Amino acid sequence: MTAMAISEDEREFFIQLGARVAELRKAKNITQIQMAELLGVSQQTINSYEVGRRRIPVSALPTLATALTISIEEVLGETATQNKNNKRGPAPKLQKQVEIISQMPKAKQKLATDLLDAIIQQS
Repeated sequence: MTAMAISEDEREFFIQLGARVAELRKAKNITQIQMAELLGVSQQTINSYEVGRRRIPVSALPTLATALTISIEEVLGETATQNKNNKRGPAPKLQKQVEIISQMPKAKQKLATDLLDAIIQQS
C-alpha cells in the first residue's frame, strides 16, 4: 500500500484535530493508554494522532466521540451554532446507532457495516 500525499491544508487540519483530541482527552482525565485500548491501537499511535504525525481514521471518530462524551462534530471542531443551520447529517437515532456499533467487537462492527453497504448498494 502506497502512502498518499496530503495538502498543507489537510496536514494542518490533522494537526489541529490531534491537538483538540489531546485537549479533550486530558480534560476527561483519560490517558493515552486508555484511549488506545478503546480504539484498539497502541499508545504510540494515539500520540502520533495527537501531534498530527498520523491521520485519525474516520472509523475512529464515533469511538472518540463516545469516549469523550461529545458529538463527532465537536471532535472535528464544529460548534453547535455552525451545525444549527445545517440540516444535513445523520438523524439523532442514526447517530446513536453508529455510536453503539462503534462500541461493539470488531467482528460485529464489520457485520453491521457490511449490511449497511449492501443496503446502500441496493439504493
